[in-house]
Amino acid sequence: MHKIRQIILAVPALVVALFLMAPMAHAGAYEDMLAAYEAQGAGPFDAARGEAMWTEVHVDAATGQERKCSTCHTADLSAKGKHKKTGKVIEPLAPSVNPDRLTETKKIKKWFKRNCKWTLGRLCTPQEKGDFLLFIKSK
Repeated sequence: MHKIRQIILAVPALVVALFLMAPMAHAGAYEDMLAAYEAQGAGPFDAARGEAMWTEVHVDAATGQERKCSTCHTADLSAKGKHKKTGKVIEPLAPSVNPDRLTETKKIKKWFKRNCKWTLGRLCTPQEKGDFLLFIKSK
């Protein structure tokens, strides 16, 4: 009976500890990615360059269609977007509105790879990725 009581009393403390650790986990992926890009020779990063990248128009070599980040994500990072082909809703990129953004390194890498290829027709450079992350984080 004594052990059960100890466990019951420990549960609220564990929940509080996990709750307090959650923000640290969220900041880690963003910081880790910037550090990785710096280790590759990029930086200092600039949110203004990231914003310019957001609105820059690129022409797809195969189709001749114009593409930019806001084609699917809209000009407002705090708004929901819509995938150009599938029509699927894309949750806002702004961490101030969508706290799940910039929290998982694997997802950041995945979406940079896909979106840079689709929008720019190539992979983004470490400098571009860092500038863009800084821009997104500022929203």
